[in-house]
Amino acid sequence: MELRAPLWSSLLIVLVVLPCAFAHTSKWKEAHATYYGSPDGTIGGACGFEEYKKTYGSYTAAVSTALFDKAAGCGACYEVRCVKSKMYCKKGHKSVVVTVTDLCPPGGWCSHTHFDLSQPAFLKIADQVAGHVPVMYRSVPCKRKGGEKFKISGNPFFNLVTVTNVGGEGDVKKLEVKPEGSKKWKPLKRNWGENWECDEKLTGKALTFKVTTVDGKESVSRNVAPKSWKFGQTFEGQNFS
Repeated sequence: MELRAPLWSSLLIVLVVLPCAFAHTSKWKEAHATYYGSPDGTIGGACGFEEYKKTYGSYTAAVSTALFDKAAGCGACYEVRCVKSKMYCKKGHKSVVVTVTDLCPPGGWCSHTHFDLSQPAFLKIADQVAGHVPVMYRSVPCKRKGGEKFKISGNPFFNLVTVTNVGGEGDVKKLEVKPEGSKKWKPLKRNWGENWECDEKLTGKALTFKVTTVDGKESVSRNVAPKSWKFGQTFEGQNFS
């Protein structure tokens, strides 16, 4: 006589397995892509990453308004691949992972869901002569080397913190600071791009920063800036694995 597991136990197995199987998948969506900038790539723009070409490399993109999301999309990573164009897509339909570093202002193709890729990124998936190709894209985790970086500029009564090299989702939803001796987190306000402002006097105190990405995950860099920190310095903290 053949023994069979009860139906409820089979369903339980399915329910347990499904979340694991689909936890890291994301759906491909349709968009279009063009390119801009020099053959060496481009950096800077609406995210304030002018000084960080070594951090983000040459595979970057300016994205349309919906993806930029009032700068909340800065630092996010997307996998982009050329589709529906046998003439211009590179053989094998290779994809490229890009970091959002700029805004593609509304108008023309940028009025739609669009990636204005750096020239090196575009040439990874399509022939330059195309100029424009249909693409599929999906959000992917950002793989960064080293920890998150915090550059502090401004003056004793106005602090501007630039956050870069954020792993995981890559795009920062919230930045908070806890000065030495304080029990509470002080939220910073997004000034522009990935530059966050704080009007509290922070000089002479060691600083701990907490980064929260759009998926709600948090990364805390404890006492990343020592008591002796100076304006214009950059400090490296923790990162998402």
